[in-house]
Amino acid sequence: MYTGKIGFDDRKYLTMQSAHIRERIAHFGGKLYLEFGGKLFDDHHASRVLPGFQPDSKLQMLLQLREEAEIVIVINAADIEKNKVRGDLGITYDADVIRLLQAFTKIGLYVSSVVLTRYDKQPSADAFQNRLEALGVKVYHHYCIKGYPSDLSLIISDNGYGRNDYIETTRRLVVVTAPGPGSGKMATCLSQLYHDHKRGIHAGYAKFETFPVWDLPLQHPVNIAYEAATSDLNDVNMIDPFHLEAYGLTAVNYNRDVEIFPVLNAMFERILGGSPYRSPTDMGVNMAGKCIVNDEVVCTAAKQEIVRRYYDTLCGNRKGTATDAEVYKLELLMKQAGVSTEDRRCVHAALAKEQATGAPAAAMELPDGTMLTGRTSGLLGACSALLLNALKYFAELDDSVLLMSPHVIEPIQNLKVQHLGNQNPRLHTDETLLALSICATTDENSAKAMAQIARLRGCEVHSTVILSAVDERIFKRLGIHLTCEPKYS
Repeated sequence: MYTGKIGFDDRKYLTMQSAHIRERIAHFGGKLYLEFGGKLFDDHHASRVLPGFQPDSKLQMLLQLREEAEIVIVINAADIEKNKVRGDLGITYDADVIRLLQAFTKIGLYVSSVVLTRYDKQPSADAFQNRLEALGVKVYHHYCIKGYPSDLSLIISDNGYGRNDYIETTRRLVVVTAPGPGSGKMATCLSQLYHDHKRGIHAGYAKFETFPVWDLPLQHPVNIAYEAATSDLNDVNMIDPFHLEAYGLTAVNYNRDVEIFPVLNAMFERILGGSPYRSPTDMGVNMAGKCIVNDEVVCTAAKQEIVRRYYDTLCGNRKGTATDAEVYKLELLMKQAGVSTEDRRCVHAALAKEQATGAPAAAMELPDGTMLTGRTSGLLGACSALLLNALKYFAELDDSVLLMSPHVIEPIQNLKVQHLGNQNPRLHTDETLLALSICATTDENSAKAMAQIARLRGCEVHSTVILSAVDERIFKRLGIHLTCEPKYS
């Protein structure tokens, strides 16, 4: 249930996080390579499990450091070659690099270069480099190193990191980010440390990832929700054994960082003459846990996210994009968090509506707990009807009020079926909103309903069938938290 309550102090986070990064820069003598995991903006997972966290909070934090920071974007050349796609955005990694470049530049952040990692003269990578250089962007190459990450003698030599291009940087804070995991952010940072050390430049490395939150308990719902979100990567949260041994304190990290830490430590010792860190948790600079102001609100939000992720995985399994093992893992995580599908109230309401009407249905839970439903009709799909019902509710219009005339809907249906080759004449959500916006120019009630669209953000919706990609995108853009039954209409 979405309560509308705040559990996270975003203003405090911006202040604490930027101050902590400045402290880490000073600790290393004035130069820091900061590996930036996760999303720099549009971090909707964080905003869902930490109510009050803004999707662009990390970007706003960097803006407080803009005079000290530059951004280096890293992309795996092999990912360019195979047209790897971001699952959340549906765009290729190279297209996302361009998107990131434009977004950072637009708000005043300095992007100094792009690095092609695991470069081996791939034709697609070379074509992408030409495109970047035409935009005035510097491009560097980093190469595959045989035996990485275990053959330290080769890695930390002129035939290892020494073969990589040295990235020219000019600012105290170098943020290394990427379109997705496996891009080579950490290796890029370590390569730079090697080159800087040879040049007599004092520099350090740190890691910034919001999840798991190191100073929350291992079984805290926020940390379980992170595991649920990364089930496809098979990440596992765990107690950091190095931190426990070094300080006698419990801290949460995840398996990949814990497994690689002995190798990283050895690399630091060889490059810098000694490791600055005693545990993988030490490498992090995340202050999110210290900005939670209402743990009950955060726990409730995180538990809802776990259930949503379960439904996402069920639907992915039905589509062939998620494995049975991922479904099983989500079931285990729900048990750990003490939640079930019964905790998502809109599920029961949607299924009951489907049973009553004999056709696909949908339900929406509003911030005040009100439950609305939508049914399938000859004119509208269930989700389109649901959106109109919600807008009428927010506009305090009677349920009997007709927001769109059939005279507006029927020509759209005719266009779809007679000319665009669609088999289903019912209006999708995007078509419904466009039709409503047209009606709003002449109808007062339609205009009142249109004025309520922003209030849909944060509402919970469940559909009894898997929706089209168009409908899923509309719900995402509206900020509605959608789940679906794993079946097709």
